[in-house]
Amino acid sequence: MTTTTLKLNLGPQHPSTHGVLRLLLELKGEKILSCEPDIGYLHRGMEKMAEKMTYLQYLPTVDRIDYLAGFFYSELLCRIVEKAMEVELPDKVRAIRVMLLELNRIASHLLWVGAFLMDLGAVSPFFYVFREREMILRFFEKLTGQRMMYNYFVFGGVRRDIDFLDGVEEIISILPKKIDDYEKIITENPIFLRRTVGKGILEPEIAFNYAITGVNLRASGVDYDYRNSDDLYRGFDFRTVVLEEKDSWARYKARISEMRECVNIVGQALDYLKRAGVLEQRLINPLNLKLPAGDYYSEIEAPRGLACCYVRSDGGEKPYRLKWRTGSYYSVNLLRKLLVGEYLNDAVAIAGSLDIILPEVDK
Repeated sequence: MTTTTLKLNLGPQHPSTHGVLRLLLELKGEKILSCEPDIGYLHRGMEKMAEKMTYLQYLPTVDRIDYLAGFFYSELLCRIVEKAMEVELPDKVRAIRVMLLELNRIASHLLWVGAFLMDLGAVSPFFYVFREREMILRFFEKLTGQRMMYNYFVFGGVRRDIDFLDGVEEIISILPKKIDDYEKIITENPIFLRRTVGKGILEPEIAFNYAITGVNLRASGVDYDYRNSDDLYRGFDFRTVVLEEKDSWARYKARISEMRECVNIVGQALDYLKRAGVLEQRLINPLNLKLPAGDYYSEIEAPRGLACCYVRSDGGEKPYRLKWRTGSYYSVNLLRKLLVGEYLNDAVAIAGSLDIILPEVDK
């Protein structure tokens, strides 16, 4: 007796694939036998484009690699230039950048929580998290003029000093209580537990083989957070969130707990900025900027995993070659392994728990 299998397309246009991602699933009944991710529907040539633009021209575009966490990619490109030109950032610039990066991380995690719960059929949390995310976006808009694609970090510093901090004080005073509210309605919800506990188990060995980093790795019991060795975070005190459950629930809980640590880091940066004097920085003149010939590399702990930038310079004013390393690219590849043996009704929940954003994949 032969067993018939079914090939099913999940996406590319699907309300729960978080972007134009096509998953070609092979099913036996409701059980997934194989998964083949098909990317390329969003490809924009961000890496090749860098070869035709000066560093100054390219800088405003990099926020779009992850439009929910644009500050991180601006920071990566700025680090490349600052390392090449041997410029050390003043402490106040470091504090400003850390504060904005961690607020950006919170905003990204908030949107993920809402979208993840929406994937599971819960509508209300989506509106709750957007309420708090709106406070952060309003502060970003007041500071940079934009709610997305901020273009605020510049080579050697920031575009302008921050002369208002009341918005940040309000955010970190409200957020802990709101995160408590999220947990009251989500974390022990019996339907949520049925959809996430024991689903999408990611063993550390598999995570290493698929180059998984960030929250998804720490939710599988691996204590690794690049911020602990990042010079930008020198002097900041925070706890690395590590969970042992390895499932979709752990990946949710890890992001919830990480938001609490982000609030803690933002509070430390805010305390320093209140005492700091006038911003003094040695900006790098971007006009006719030429990096010495050689290879340059930078990395940062982004919301979706370790993000890296590699530049090869031939001494000209444009990169000879530029390459981005993004967390979502590896998370999509992980679906080949993680969905096998699971049931179709859990596929969206497991994929959603990885926090994939397609602009990071189709670079």
